[in-house]
Order: sequence, then C-alpha cells, then structure tokens
Amino acid sequence: MNAAPEIGPVLGLVLLALAAAAALLARFGGLGVGRDVVVASVRAVVQLAVVSLLIAAVLERAGWTALFILGMVAVAVATAGRRITGTSRGSGWWTAAPIAAGVAPVLALLVGSGVVPARPVAVLPIAGIMIGGAMTSTGLTGRRALDELETRRGEYEGGLALGLIPRDAALEVARPAAALALFPVLDQTRTVGLVTLPGAFVGVLLGGADPIEAGAIQLLVLIGLLAVEAIAVLITLELVATGRLHRPAK
Repeated sequence: MNAAPEIGPVLGLVLLALAAAAALLARFGGLGVGRDVVVASVRAVVQLAVVSLLIAAVLERAGWTALFILGMVAVAVATAGRRITGTSRGSGWWTAAPIAAGVAPVLALLVGSGVVPARPVAVLPIAGIMIGGAMTSTGLTGRRALDELETRRGEYEGGLALGLIPRDAALEVARPAAALALFPVLDQTRTVGLVTLPGAFVGVLLGGADPIEAGAIQLLVLIGLLAVEAIAVLITLELVATGRLHRPAK
C-alpha cells in the first residue's frame, strides 16, 4: 500500500495555504520574517522540483553522486558563512572546515564499515542529512559565539587583562553559548519515538521497510549526527576564537 501523498491540485493548494498562513502569522506577529517564509517556500518548491528531475540521472553513476554531494557541501558552506558573517564574502568560506571535517569521517565510517551500502541510492540521502546537520550547527555556533563576544566584550577584555591569550579569553566567553547549537540534535535524539518520528524513519517506512529496519536507520542517522555536529561545533568555535571566522568591520 502506497502511503505517499497524492500529487495533484489538492497537494498544491494545501502547500499554498500552509505557506500563506506561516507568512501571515510571522508578519502580523511582528517577527520580521514574513517575506523570508514566502521566499523559502518558493525556493523549496523550485529546488525540489529540479532535484526530483535530476536525481534519477545522478543516482545512475557514483561519479555524478559524488559531484552532487560536493555541490551540497558548497551550498552548505555558503549558507552557513552568510548566516554567521552576514555576507557572502569575507571569512565565511572558513565554514568549509567544520562542515567537511564533521561529515567526511562519519560518512567514511558508515560506508567503509558496510553499515551503509556503497551505492548512490543509499549514500546520497545519508550524506544530505549529515551535511544539513553540519551546516545548521556550524551556523548556530558561529553566530552565537560572535554575538557573545560582542555583547560581553568587557569580560573578554577582562580575561586579557588577567593574562589570558586572545584565543583562551574568547573561548571562556563564547563556549557556553556555542554549546547551545547541539541542543536541537540532543533533544531530537532524547525524544525520538516519544515526541516525533523523524524523517529517516518515516521515509524508510514509506519505502516499504518494516519498523525494525526503519528504527535502525534512524538510530544510525541520529547518532551519526551527534558526532558530525559535535565536530562541527568544536571546529567552528576554534575558528571564531582564533579570529579566522569573523564579521566584517563596521
């Protein structure tokens, strides 16, 4: 029995209603992101339509799959860098380090151990989830760390006055806030199956697997994400503390 939603006018109308409701609520609630909601929704429709058309061709060859994954990493780097620095130029390209350093070893372990089959159809979705998690944790860590260094400038300078080197003084101020970037994946892992049924679990079920197999895949994804995001958070924090990742001078 096919549990996927039926593609047609009704699906389009439902998506339009949900996007409009989210945008209106954000606007009238004074959140200032009403336009962002509309743009993000339109981009999601266009991007997924294009990906859906390309994915069959991409999955036919490992080389095309590798290029597709590299493209995902490039977009993640640009997105995280812009989120942290507020611009697409400047030091934002340093976000490539935490994203790549988080995803590469975990993905290599999963594929190399045989837990994830070395086939494009298996590697691509797992890689996408890992890259997305690394992008989010990198962006949150960098933004919160830089915010803390700006708002608690006096504490940073006090650390310098006590003899700390700039890196250590920055870490003392920024580390607690940066740790908050791990809270979403920690909460998701703690409550999986109790509060939500995450995407990997639902996707595998929709693909026809039994619940035990779906649960195993979801565990692999969640615990893999913990490792990916922990690496990304620590490297991003180090980049901020050493001044490599910073906002443009005002």
